[in-house]
Amino acid sequence: MPLVDLGAHAEEFNADPYPFYAALRSAGPVHRVMLGGDRSWLVVGHEEARQALNHPALSKNWLGAELFGNNPASAAASNMLEADPPHHTRLRRLVAREFTPRRIEALRPRVQEVTDGLLDAMEAAADRRADLIAALAVPLPMTVICELLGVPDLDRERFRYWSGEIVAPVDPAGTDGRVLEHMTAYLFELVEAKAKIPGEDLLSALIRTRDEDGDQLSPEELIGMAFLLLVAGHETTVNLIGNGIRALLAHPGQLAALRADPDGLIDGAVEEMLRYDGPVQHATYRFARADLEIGGTRVEAGSSVVVALAAADRDPSRFAEPDVFDIRRPAQGHLAFGHGIHFCLGAPLARMEGRIAIRSLLERFPDLSPTPDTAPPDWLPGTLMRGVTRLPLRW
Repeated sequence: MPLVDLGAHAEEFNADPYPFYAALRSAGPVHRVMLGGDRSWLVVGHEEARQALNHPALSKNWLGAELFGNNPASAAASNMLEADPPHHTRLRRLVAREFTPRRIEALRPRVQEVTDGLLDAMEAAADRRADLIAALAVPLPMTVICELLGVPDLDRERFRYWSGEIVAPVDPAGTDGRVLEHMTAYLFELVEAKAKIPGEDLLSALIRTRDEDGDQLSPEELIGMAFLLLVAGHETTVNLIGNGIRALLAHPGQLAALRADPDGLIDGAVEEMLRYDGPVQHATYRFARADLEIGGTRVEAGSSVVVALAAADRDPSRFAEPDVFDIRRPAQGHLAFGHGIHFCLGAPLARMEGRIAIRSLLERFPDLSPTPDTAPPDWLPGTLMRGVTRLPLRW
């Protein structure tokens, strides 16, 4: 099988990866690619993606993988996303005891309050213009996840920088190791402070929680969980809001339909935004613990496997007219939040924030549109996240 270098057309790929994925899919569901300087198997078919995301022979524990053999172990990696059963099962069980639907639903009034405050600030702009990413898409989920975990106000700007560097590093060589060191050191101090003076926040609850056998999260596991929740809990929602509004503005008929019936269509609209141009383009690396087969392709033990969620969610074998943005499309089946044991624990929170932010924005600004002098989009670097750094709008 020929090796495909995804970096050979990086600028065009970042701007619109979907034609590249379509070309790969037409030749087969699994391909050998160069990705971030490494050789990996890239899964682009929907059914094959579901198989890979829940395959017992594909490990998420990169600390033992040859690809990352030179990286020092970090407490930040002691999280569910980088763990396999039975360790993953234990971590998820302990976290799920506190990260409950009731706790998430209780956030709804606060999510609306924060959204309204940010829209008030936008509306006050004399020139009736704003960058949606800076004005709403970043501060809303950052405020919500920091309040949920109990992170002090003054530290949120640092977290925004750290998490951005982790999921979409500017340097093609990858995340600066000092960013992880600084974030881990800060989280150690935060956990220590919460242990001494607990609050009503989720992090304090995770420190206290024990299961029926008395098991609880270790200090390192608490660091890893806080790291995962902070980074995954806000970066994905930033791009759900940004990509969702871009899609609506590019499809005036769909935007008009949503404005005409927000009660009936907002839930389906957010699901279609997740499918059509979701915030996470590729799932994080998996590693073959044994020889296995995906989509008729043999994957050797020790190989790395990357599931292209964005490609799977445009697979015509699963979605009719997959390149059409249709907010009335049946919502079931997309993989934007993953699949299987690693399905995103924060999906209900992301959905809530997306629905409230997008509906409130459209209600507040009925004539929202892109600014006419907007430069070409500045896309996030790398292939993990899918989104833009700026989204200038006017009303």
